[in-house]
Amino acid sequence: MQTQSLLLKIMAKGPEKNTKNKALHTKLLNRKKAKLQEEKKESALRLKALVAQMNQKIKDNLPDNQ
Repeated sequence: MQTQSLLLKIMAKGPEKNTKNKALHTKLLNRKKAKLQEEKKESALRLKALVAQMNQKIKDNLPDNQ
């Protein structure tokens, strides 16, 4: 009986925490977030350039007397 209770106490602790995989997962998620933010910035810059280009075309096409 004592050996069973001793075994249960030891087994109740469970295995050591798997911090290596958690660290790798966190690193991966951080890379993913950074990549998404970078893509969002690039998209915004492309859109801004396109809007400026279209505004310039509109400005160039307007008659001078208006």
